Amino acid sequence: MSSADLQGRWNAALMNNYGTPKIALVRGAGAVVYDADGKRYLDFLGGIAVNSLGHAHPAILAAVAQQLGTLGHVSNLYVSEPVIELAERLLAQFGGGRAFFCNSGAEANEAAFKIARLTGRPHIVACEEAFHGRTMGALALTGQPAKREPFAPMPPGVRHIPYGDAAALEAAVDEHTAAVVLEPILGESGVIVPPIDYLAKAREITARHGALLILDEVQTGIGRTGAFYAHHAAGIVPDVITLAKGLGGGLPIGAVLARGAAAELLQPGAHGTTFGGNPVCAAAALAVLRTIDADGLLAHVESVGKRLVDGIELLEHPEVDHVRGAGLLLGIGLRRGISAQVETRAREAGYLVNAPKPDTIRLAPPLVLTETQAESFVADLPAILDAAAADAKEEA
Repeated sequence: MSSADLQGRWNAALMNNYGTPKIALVRGAGAVVYDADGKRYLDFLGGIAVNSLGHAHPAILAAVAQQLGTLGHVSNLYVSEPVIELAERLLAQFGGGRAFFCNSGAEANEAAFKIARLTGRPHIVACEEAFHGRTMGALALTGQPAKREPFAPMPPGVRHIPYGDAAALEAAVDEHTAAVVLEPILGESGVIVPPIDYLAKAREITARHGALLILDEVQTGIGRTGAFYAHHAAGIVPDVITLAKGLGGGLPIGAVLARGAAAELLQPGAHGTTFGGNPVCAAAALAVLRTIDADGLLAHVESVGKRLVDGIELLEHPEVDHVRGAGLLLGIGLRRGISAQVETRAREAGYLVNAPKPDTIRLAPPLVLTETQAESFVADLPAILDAAAADAKEEA
């Protein structure tokens, strides 16, 4: 069946909230995917930072098959060893505490929202342009009015301040503040990196006022930035972090990790989810964590990410202003708003990238992206940019 056939069926059967995707993918291996017409692409988006080990990784395949053949879903009415081991491994990287498992980043942030509410304090501080999910609590935290306004009124008590502005954060936090919720890097808003001392200042401000520091590591966690958790690079310890995306290597799983008093706020009956902590998804996540360790992927991510940054900047292409980000979460800052044309031309050239903002291309490839694949993208980027610029000129 062709891509056009599959697109037609999609258009007829699915709600229109996504529109109809431009291509229909049918298989993949590592950082390579193929569409229904046989065209090959290098996947520089990784399912939006989800496919940490790429496609069809043997460790995930083996772990999921073994778990499904042993014990599938059991609910949280019963103990399951893979879930315990996953919690222990994630908490070991966090420095202790307790874990809560769910199915997605939005659900993880929803749970973190409820943890903040249980402090008894009425106010939460989040950031303009931040993205934390589309469920109502997570959406209230999201600092993008266009996403919130159709569903108003939001749950009350959330104030949004400029991202990266420590003075604004200092002014917003007081004894009534339950929590400050931050992304270490703004992902959906174009890979925006805050000042180098921003997270450290946020930790000091929240600690001084007795407020929780909640870090949304849904996109930055699990090795994406070259550190296991992005906050490791800042040398701080938050009270709560939320995880999802790359944790399951393609299977749906989210997590909330909490330390100290925050770890004790969710008591029986306060929150739950039927599928959260599913043994099969936990087995996939364990395969991801073991592979990151066994294959030295944190160092690999840092090395390949630097190669991409250096290679793109050395092109000195007139359409590129700079490259920002960390590890394999990168934003190519363009000098003008041609990202949609760049995304299209990249796809035609066999690369899947994302245009989150008119002047930004986001790269979030699998952590297993090879140096050769990275160099291939850099080599082909000038022609992609030239074609995009020509398209923009014609459309003007």
